[in-house]
Amino acid sequence: MHAATLDSERLKRVDDLLADGRPHSTLAIMTTVQVCAVNSVISELRANGRRIRCWREGGRWFYQREDV
Repeated sequence: MHAATLDSERLKRVDDLLADGRPHSTLAIMTTVQVCAVNSVISELRANGRRIRCWREGGRWFYQREDV
C-alpha cells in the first residue's frame, strides 16, 4: 500500500478528529469529517506513525488515538 502523508487533507481531517484522544465510531468519523473507507484512512495514519486502537462493540467499530 502507498500511504498518503500527513499533508493529505483527508488524513488531516481524521487525524484532527482523533487528536482529542476519545473513541470515535466509524459512522461518526464518516459523517463528521466527510470521509469514506475509514479503515483505509486509519491504515494510512498508522503508516505515518500514529498509534490508533481499534475495537468492536456489538456491530459498531471504534477508533481511538493512543499517542496524544
